[in-house]
Amino acid sequence: MLNVIRYMPFKRAPKGFSPASSPKAILASLLLILSLPSTAGEDNADAEHINIAVASNFAAPIKQLVKQYAQQHNIDIKVSLGSSGKLLAQIQHGAPFQLFLSADQQKPQRLIASGDADSESRVTYARGQLALWNASPASGQQRSPEQMQNQLQTQLQARLQQGDFNKLAIANPRLAPYGLAAQEVLQSMSLWDSTRDKRVMGENIGQTWQFVASGNAQLGFVALSQIQQPGKPYSGSVWVVPPALYSPILQDAVVLSRQGTDAQRQAAHDFLKFLMSADVQQQLAQYGYLPAGDVPAR
Repeated sequence: MLNVIRYMPFKRAPKGFSPASSPKAILASLLLILSLPSTAGEDNADAEHINIAVASNFAAPIKQLVKQYAQQHNIDIKVSLGSSGKLLAQIQHGAPFQLFLSADQQKPQRLIASGDADSESRVTYARGQLALWNASPASGQQRSPEQMQNQLQTQLQARLQQGDFNKLAIANPRLAPYGLAAQEVLQSMSLWDSTRDKRVMGENIGQTWQFVASGNAQLGFVALSQIQQPGKPYSGSVWVVPPALYSPILQDAVVLSRQGTDAQRQAAHDFLKFLMSADVQQQLAQYGYLPAGDVPAR
């Protein structure tokens, strides 16, 4: 399932335009609004239109970054969110995307190998972190935030190891890199077989988050970026899984070469440069990502 979000540059009403409450004024206002240039058309001269395919784990930051970029550069951007595997299949079947932000490195490389992506555009834009999450509010013992977090992490690990939960949600390891990381964690803890009957599998990391948030699963392996918000404490109980328990989640992006105009592809290159800027990379840390420079693209 894909979630589609559209960001368009703000269009100011003509000078002197002021809505009124009378029927005639309302009708005149509607006619005037309908006469304004639309940003939805592909040939819109005021703003180039590009489509970006984005892995679900990156939903929170991409919403803010694209909104900011669209207003600054007068560009109409549509974001489609889904599992990296599903997005790859859509691209291979001709979906009109100009930029692909994957949750791994393998899928962008496959697109380069097939001639569907520009090899020189490939970058590692983020390094993801995996977390085990329980959505229930933490009890209010009188402890410091650090002590509370340490206690909650210990409790979550114990619940996982003892099987003290009804369902454990993970993303499909065949489609979602965070699901593969969750499988690696369970295998490294010798829990893959023992949790088999209690596992529920999300199509992507977004659906996995929903299983836990709704209470349908008591525990779930999610992207840290889904539960970490800038300047806010975690909601529920969180164990940030040690990176030594799973392979690095290196997230690559590529500009796609078969869909759109030259102007659209250049716009995709420009947005990718913005994403890799030092300021944006610092912002990503607030969403639970490690700097992309920590591990170079392979």
